[in-house]
Amino acid sequence: MRIHREGFLIVLITTLVCLGIIFGSQNLFPHAPVATQIASVIALILFVLVLQFFRNPLRYTHAEDHEVFAPADGKVVVIEEVEETEYFHDKRIQVSIFMSPFNVHVNRNPIGGLVRFYRYHPGKYLAAWLPKSSTDNERTTIVIKDQLGREVLFRQIAGALARRIRCYVQEGDRVREGKEMGFIKFGSRVDIFLPVGTEILVKLNEKTRGGESVIAKLNS
Repeated sequence: MRIHREGFLIVLITTLVCLGIIFGSQNLFPHAPVATQIASVIALILFVLVLQFFRNPLRYTHAEDHEVFAPADGKVVVIEEVEETEYFHDKRIQVSIFMSPFNVHVNRNPIGGLVRFYRYHPGKYLAAWLPKSSTDNERTTIVIKDQLGREVLFRQIAGALARRIRCYVQEGDRVREGKEMGFIKFGSRVDIFLPVGTEILVKLNEKTRGGESVIAKLNS
């Protein structure tokens, strides 16, 4: 299993803590093997949970013209037409993907092209499934323009548990669809804003895989 670089230190600390729990329980309860076994099981569960959270599986993006890929693993929780007020200032189709603590938390570019816009916004830590989290929570906004001049905006949004967003792209970067662009720790969501008339290929509550699931097809 590959571990994401954001997790190297946390996995190391968790390993030391778990070893401390196991060996400490053996010293504290030398004549109580059941207590030692329970402590060992708890340490193992903690280690596995942290390890799976920071896993970084290989993904293969087979891009075709006009396709928009899921920027995250998770569940589609919003598909609706909204007014986008930060960059486009017009109607867009919003598709939101919610990531639970059990999902892969690597974020990926939904399309390839030029990063035209990047902003970081400090904010609140409301539950990520609430509509206001899209505008009130800590978040980043990124806009990518493809070779045909079409622009897609997406946001990494922190949640009640997610208190750290990592974004690795900047304005002026050229990026490829499906490649890693960021990471959100401990559960949150990503919103994608597409032109009105875009063909949406996912449904509410559908599961997505970042960089592999095609969620929409842009008009030519």
